[in-house]
Amino acid sequence: MNNYIKTKKIKFVKPETLIISVDIGKNTITGYLQSTEGEEVKPFNFSNDLNGLSEFWNKVMRFEKKYGTGEIIAGFESTGPYGEPFKNFMRDKKVKLVQVNPFHTKRLKEVIDNSPGKTDKKDPKVIASLIRLGHTISLIIPKGIVAELRELIWARERRIKERTAYINIIEALMFKIFPEFCRIFKNFLSKTAIYLIERYTTPDKFKDIGLNELSQMLKKVSRGKFGEYQAKRLLYAANNSLGTREGLESILMEIRYIVHQIKTANEFISELEKEIKYKVAKLPYSRRLLSIKGIGPLTGAGIIGEVGDFESFNTQPEIMKLAGLDLYEISSGKHKGKKRISKRGRPLLRKILYFAALNTIREGGIFHSYYKRLIGKGKEKMKAIIAVARKLFKVIFAIVRDETNYIENYKLNYIHLKKVA
Repeated sequence: MNNYIKTKKIKFVKPETLIISVDIGKNTITGYLQSTEGEEVKPFNFSNDLNGLSEFWNKVMRFEKKYGTGEIIAGFESTGPYGEPFKNFMRDKKVKLVQVNPFHTKRLKEVIDNSPGKTDKKDPKVIASLIRLGHTISLIIPKGIVAELRELIWARERRIKERTAYINIIEALMFKIFPEFCRIFKNFLSKTAIYLIERYTTPDKFKDIGLNELSQMLKKVSRGKFGEYQAKRLLYAANNSLGTREGLESILMEIRYIVHQIKTANEFISELEKEIKYKVAKLPYSRRLLSIKGIGPLTGAGIIGEVGDFESFNTQPEIMKLAGLDLYEISSGKHKGKKRISKRGRPLLRKILYFAALNTIREGGIFHSYYKRLIGKGKEKMKAIIAVARKLFKVIFAIVRDETNYIENYKLNYIHLKKVA
């Protein structure tokens, strides 16, 4: 598991450490160098390419040689693709790469000079201060299968968001020309709805279909879910529709395009899911996650891709912070605040765990009784689901750490085995 991404909080900065902080932009990076003794190189700009980064590194080496620093820590705000050249350039350097939370940067700016202003010269110094305080997360770039899984999961997430946007557009367009259709078919992602929209679309086209033909078609496309009842509703709606007839040709043109985009997205999502299942099956410890009832290959792959190396976390609170599921409260004096999750970790990981928790609380799910107990104690449904997500994540961490599979009703089974022995 040495090739997986590793994230861990840096607890302190050692003496004789060179701190590098950078504010990364698309074309330009602002750098800042500081030793623990206070020597510094004032913020300077360089290009976000090989020439600029090489010039930057030469300056780092000159500074390191002059002041004899023993360790180098390079920090930057969590960033998008603009940070890839910097990370790739530093990959083979003897540097500890760390990230800082943009939220922390914003807060510390105001503390330092009592101003919320943002400037390229100011930000690197703030980042350096956060590094010195230890408010950073170390980063090792993911490699191998875990890196592949992370990119595949992100690609799937982007395509799902894109498809959702298209679904919202087509629903709005259909409501213009055939509003009654939207009341009959509420799920525009269903194959039946897309099939009918692609081939008929308008009320007039539905009028030309006989009841028997439409009933058989619905039964075939929906695999028995719909039939004569829905066919009668559609024909009645078509004959009494209040949909617009103005600008119809233009609307239909856009609908044809949107339907094509939805079908293309569906095909690509299926292709991504097939590749995700193939990749996750190649990881030996993935079988431990999949031993948990309610976690399938896609959920397991998402958790692995977002967490990376479970061995990088020593305790449950550490891994809870990664997902932003760690608890906090705001209390003062006699006021006792309610406990909430921080939501400061990886949002996609939190989302995956939330939906995984929903699977486990269904009838027959491993945490169904636990969820019912929480609800019985008066806990709100959403908070109960979050509590289940936290419990599930702890279980995942434990079985991977202990290299074991999930055993349902472990305590009962253990007691039974003990009696038999």
